[in-house]
Amino acid sequence: MFTIYHNKRCSKSREGVCYLENLNKPFETIHYMEKTFTYTELEMVIKKLKIKPIELIRVKEKDWIENFKGKTLTDIEIIEAMLQFPKLIERPIVIHGEKAVIARPTELIKSIL
Repeated sequence: MFTIYHNKRCSKSREGVCYLENLNKPFETIHYMEKTFTYTELEMVIKKLKIKPIELIRVKEKDWIENFKGKTLTDIEIIEAMLQFPKLIERPIVIHGEKAVIARPTELIKSIL
């Protein structure tokens, strides 16, 4: 089963949903802007992505620039920033079992099939 963390206002995220629909495989859609992550959930996603928390940040977002740019933050502080401002989270995130990918471009989903 696939899971996609989806922001319906994002065109790349919508493309990810369409890609999964075209696979004709079951998937769960989590609208993370409405049902926000817990710290543990976000930490688990980052581990599955095999990245550092800063690599999941959209550094050009206004909330990042106004509140965090230029500051030295720990991984914990970066995760807390994403929890406070979920718009900072890069999207879409697609998980399949223990594998995960930030699906930008959408074709990266193939790498976790």
